[in-house]
Amino acid sequence: MHFRIDHAQARGRTLLMAMTSVSALTLGAVCAMAQDVDPQAVVNIGSLYEPQNLDNTAGAGQGINEAFNGNVYEGLFVLTDAGDVEPKLVDSYTTSDDGLVYTFTLKDGVTFHSGDPMTAADVKTSIERVTAEGSASSRKSTLDVIDKIEAPDDKTVVITLKTASISLPYNLSYVWIVNDAAEDISASEDGTGPYMLQEWRRGSALAMVPFDAYWGEAPSNGGVMFQYFTDATAQNNALLTGAVDIITSVQTPDALARFADNPDFTISEGASTTKELLAYNDRVAPFDNVEVRAALSKAVDKQKLLRAVWGDYGTLIGSFVPPTDPWFVDLTDVNAYDPDAAKQMLAEAGYPDGFTFTLDTPNYDPHPIVAQFLQNELAKVGVEVKINIITANEWYTKIYKAHDFQATLQEHVNHRDIVFYGNPDFYWGYNNPEVTRLITQSEAAPDTDTQTDMLRDANEMIAQDAASMWLYLYPQIVVSTSNVTGYPLNGLNSQFFAADITKAD
Repeated sequence: MHFRIDHAQARGRTLLMAMTSVSALTLGAVCAMAQDVDPQAVVNIGSLYEPQNLDNTAGAGQGINEAFNGNVYEGLFVLTDAGDVEPKLVDSYTTSDDGLVYTFTLKDGVTFHSGDPMTAADVKTSIERVTAEGSASSRKSTLDVIDKIEAPDDKTVVITLKTASISLPYNLSYVWIVNDAAEDISASEDGTGPYMLQEWRRGSALAMVPFDAYWGEAPSNGGVMFQYFTDATAQNNALLTGAVDIITSVQTPDALARFADNPDFTISEGASTTKELLAYNDRVAPFDNVEVRAALSKAVDKQKLLRAVWGDYGTLIGSFVPPTDPWFVDLTDVNAYDPDAAKQMLAEAGYPDGFTFTLDTPNYDPHPIVAQFLQNELAKVGVEVKINIITANEWYTKIYKAHDFQATLQEHVNHRDIVFYGNPDFYWGYNNPEVTRLITQSEAAPDTDTQTDMLRDANEMIAQDAASMWLYLYPQIVVSTSNVTGYPLNGLNSQFFAADITKAD
């Protein structure tokens, strides 16, 4: 591994022992423990989202955000679990009168896990990692506005923009500050966060131990282990048997029945930004036709789908924008369920007998169930859906990178991610010049009210265009054993800050 871990060897040995023995715990043993917080306790977190690699500029998936954002790596700014953007590795900053020059003063005393001090050169290199030609960061395009980055001294970073960008601090919250001496971080790390990676067992678990030289407050626990599962049932069973302490996001309402009204568990519901959507390749026929896309939206009873998957939980969503975004508008009435109208619209678009398309579907819950539901619904209007089950790795290479698909299912977890519809090169290929203009020019807005108005207009256009089929907004439900507290509830951008989690003896 790139970094040295000799200064954390004692804690490392403890966590490795926990990794091999935790599955032997029983729920009864957990509940029998005294309710005194153990600052050295290892917190075991169950998740369905294992990273594809450890580099968030290399298509690592949402699992890397969950495990590493705010835990192993930090940014100049942080998006808190409450949705606020706050300085993190920045001590202070100023903006020029024309909004084109940001000058950042970095915090003192910040070191990387390798022991190197953080400098302005590291910040410059880290931003350039995201904006590099080969970067696969989903936020790359939001930083295209940067003209140049300068590091006049170790504590000062000056960013000059091509045009004003009111969202620059927010967008910088996505940029991990990585040691500029680090090279390939796809299987290693060198961050500044409260935890350092101890071990990643691909297909199984990822263990992190507290970083003793952390510049901020030390974690409230002795380490964290993410255990990865390929299906929700196995994950739920792990919580029931005490193999994990927390499930970061429950995937089905059936699971909740096993934990409800049981004092051994705590069920918490937060605000979600995770959207389940049917994404078309808008570049190819028939999905380059707005009428076809709108007709398919009208053909699907999304309320019925939501009940089938989530029961009384979750929210219908009429666009890509969730209620937590400032520019949210309730657009559920746009292209709402009306199968008769759907048939008529398909006929008018030149498809009176329907058509056939292939739906590339990730192999993990709930996508296969959603795909079958869509297959049944669309068959009622003469559209045949051929389901092609693919892995997460295949989705990344085939869909996200190569754009080799007709339609796909995916959940998008990010906060304020309407910007993806302003990028014609994004994997779904939506290209409305007016939407692109509004999203681009909103960055130069003189104030947040003007920015909000412009993005609200863009949101309404995207809905009218039926750019994708937005199926529902996931509920954000975290379930834990009752002796664990302090975990985040909202999980914005799939983050799961672990440093404040406490576990009782």
